Amino acid sequence: MSKRLSLMFAVSSVLLMIATAVSISYNAWLVLLFGILTVANIGLGFVVKARRTK
Repeated sequence: MSKRLSLMFAVSSVLLMIATAVSISYNAWLVLLFGILTVANIGLGFVVKARRTK
């Protein structure tokens, strides 16, 4: 995977984690939504990495 793509996945994951942390004080549904999006984004990064190395 290229460095630019790795950086994009890292920054988007961190931003989603920050959004999850901030939403803890507001709404439990937002926490659940951002938590699922964070896990999906991290998983997508692993899938893209695995497909690009083959």
